Amino acid sequence: MDLKGLKETDVWILYQKHLNFMNMRNIFSDTDLNNRMYNGDQWAGLKLKDAEKIQHNFIKQIVKQKVSNITSNLFAINYSPENVENPEFFDLASKTCDLLNKKASKVWDKDFMDKKVKKWSKQAAINDESINYVTYDFDNDMPINEIISKNDIMYGNENEDEIQLQPYILLRQRKTLIEIQQMLEKEGLDFDINEFVTNNDTSTSAGDSAKDEVEDKVWLITKLYREKGTIHFSQSTQYVTIKEDRDTGLTLYPIAHFNWEDQEGNARGVGEVRNLIPNQLETNKIAMRRAITSKSISYPQKVVNTDAIQDLSGVNKVGGLIKFHDLGNTHASDVFMITQPGQMGPDSEKLENELITLSRDLNNAGDATTGNIDPESASGRAILAVQNAQNQPLNDQLVGLKSFLEDTARIWFDMWKTYASNGLMIEVENQDSMTGETTMELQQVPSYILDALETSVKVDITPKGPYDKYAQELSMENLLMQKLITFEEYVDSLDPDSTMPKPRLEKIMRKRQESQKQIDSLEQQAMQMKQQAQMNMQNNSEIENIAQQGNQLIGQVMQVS
Repeated sequence: MDLKGLKETDVWILYQKHLNFMNMRNIFSDTDLNNRMYNGDQWAGLKLKDAEKIQHNFIKQIVKQKVSNITSNLFAINYSPENVENPEFFDLASKTCDLLNKKASKVWDKDFMDKKVKKWSKQAAINDESINYVTYDFDNDMPINEIISKNDIMYGNENEDEIQLQPYILLRQRKTLIEIQQMLEKEGLDFDINEFVTNNDTSTSAGDSAKDEVEDKVWLITKLYREKGTIHFSQSTQYVTIKEDRDTGLTLYPIAHFNWEDQEGNARGVGEVRNLIPNQLETNKIAMRRAITSKSISYPQKVVNTDAIQDLSGVNKVGGLIKFHDLGNTHASDVFMITQPGQMGPDSEKLENELITLSRDLNNAGDATTGNIDPESASGRAILAVQNAQNQPLNDQLVGLKSFLEDTARIWFDMWKTYASNGLMIEVENQDSMTGETTMELQQVPSYILDALETSVKVDITPKGPYDKYAQELSMENLLMQKLITFEEYVDSLDPDSTMPKPRLEKIMRKRQESQKQIDSLEQQAMQMKQQAQMNMQNNSEIENIAQQGNQLIGQVMQVS
């Protein structure tokens, strides 16, 4: 195709401006470097002969520990009504929020949000920030949460970390020609896909593996911006506008982001990896120097006068015979000897260990924080107290993650209000009080209620670390021992993944209940039999009384006659 006659779209021109800015800020190269350092490719591009690329990857250990600390919790979205100025509507609003909480819980499970929360947290720790781009499944009235790389989002104001204050946002995605063809057909556009201009520049894609593709693809650029209180968007490739500007009706950008740590004047924050790279590289270099030095001096070396030896093949054979020429007055040790191994000073090893230890301790990933403590020599509460104290510096990250999830929940509610025009159908679980059987039924929340509803959003956090669970279960056991709760209440309070085998305890409870039912049934039968016997005895007594009265009447009759 002749590119001279094609004109680049306005969105593409704006995209190129941001691409140049991000290249100038080294955002793309830093992303690849951070990923390599975390994944263990810390000698990338270095070619060595007769030496291994030694590394002690403490970066991954620190990141994994911190991510596990802030994600070892249960997260639950909780909508609450704020229609306090309308008391008559408040009760209905409260019931509606209860239904929305059930809907949010279903979305959380169906969209594998627990898994995605770990990925978002890991992505932010490695590369400064993580992004959730929310789209909508109209068939199921369900928000879909997509993990976006920091390389693929561009802010209208790169100095503002509050998403909803951005003048506009650009998102880019790699799409195959088939996907572009389907989008064109859906929009009713007549365009020959065979003449479509592909863009194979993947140098700015996140991660080394993303640089290689099987099929030809193009960059699809989505522009989001706010106008008159609602969010508008359009989609373009380099030369073709696929979706013209349109109003989504949303009041919030369908994007939430999580900065690992805020940085003044930087919308993207600072992650965990970039500041550890110098220590990591120096540790690797020291380990390499020690290895090379050890190979050079730690093994015996042979010093040989080759002119004095008849056959050199015996020199390197274990127990081999070494034949010399006529040495005359020369001693054999003058033409063949073995050197003694040398020794390295301890300073390099000490520095290497200090770098690793200090890097871990200064980043709160030492033994106390990682739980590398003998549990038999310390109580669960003591270990938990130490870990909680060590994890205090991670409160900022936990608060940031909580805020990120609350922003996500607000976007979900905004989408339900905007897109559920025929009302929101919510699946509710009901339990029969008599039989205990559970059934599912659909309840509809009318759109006019959603429009009138004003909510606040809170994410409830329940600690789920191993020592958190241990301390919680120990407390419940103490209440049971003190007879402040029953055995049934104790079992019911256990979490499904508790260290105590809850299913087995429930099985014991069921057996006890079945046995008790049998005993109650037998007692009831015995009581009925006792009552029947008493009735029979009472009837027999009445018959005897009637018979006696009859005999008396017969006697009186005979006397009269």
